[in-house]
Amino acid sequence: MKINNAENFGTAIRERRKELNYTQAFLAAFSGLSISFISDLENGKHTCELEKALYIANILGLNCILSERGK
Repeated sequence: MKINNAENFGTAIRERRKELNYTQAFLAAFSGLSISFISDLENGKHTCELEKALYIANILGLNCILSERGK
């Protein structure tokens, strides 16, 4: 999935969490982050902390790879 904004990132996080049958509460407890952070992230809040967002992606088994366009 191409990620080019906070909303797309949040959608990818939500879809993966649901694929794994994790609730927001479970993911929050497992990660040590708040349910409200998980919710904000999934809803594409623009001010979510990058480090925490990447941490959640990694917990969910998602890779975040940056590459040049056209390559």
